[in-house]
Amino acid sequence: MGSDVVASLVGGLFCLLVVAVLGAATVAYNRLVRRRNQVRASWAQIDVQLSRRHDLIPNLVETVKGYAAHERDALTAVSAARSGALAAATTPGLAGRAGAETVLTEAVGRLLALAEAYPDLRADRNFAALQTELSRTEDRIAYARQFYNSAVQTYNTTVESVPTNLVARVAGFRTRDYFEAGTGERGTVGVRFPGPGA
Repeated sequence: MGSDVVASLVGGLFCLLVVAVLGAATVAYNRLVRRRNQVRASWAQIDVQLSRRHDLIPNLVETVKGYAAHERDALTAVSAARSGALAAATTPGLAGRAGAETVLTEAVGRLLALAEAYPDLRADRNFAALQTELSRTEDRIAYARQFYNSAVQTYNTTVESVPTNLVARVAGFRTRDYFEAGTGERGTVGVRFPGPGA
């Protein structure tokens, strides 16, 4: 009878240990899923703002074209950069998308700098409204990128931390890339948004 008690005690402890391990694995898995979903949701916000910027650019190009049609290089560069950014949006990989968006940001900056040479363009209400919308969109992109990178940091830390990393490895969770500013965005931006009456 003594050995039966010991055997059932050992069996009970083993069952308790299995339940505890499965419970911990379930909690870890659910944490990984929540954080992965946060990364996806925050990327969706970046995507919305980038799409908004892509939609504003043709109107900006048309407005500038009316005042500075002979600035063909700047207009062509913005259109080409927008096309590149739209194409990058359909391909996998964050690095290509970030690079294409950096090229677009630089091209738009050069286009907006043209306003300094064209006082009539600066005074145009449509141009001023587009500048304001573009500026707001850029601020939203910066905020969304910061939020996304924060979500990625939390997710990656969870994926790489013990003991969650064991569950992550078994369940196929992988670290994500940050959406980093390209080299052109790291320095001081040389574009000034003049007011409508400037």
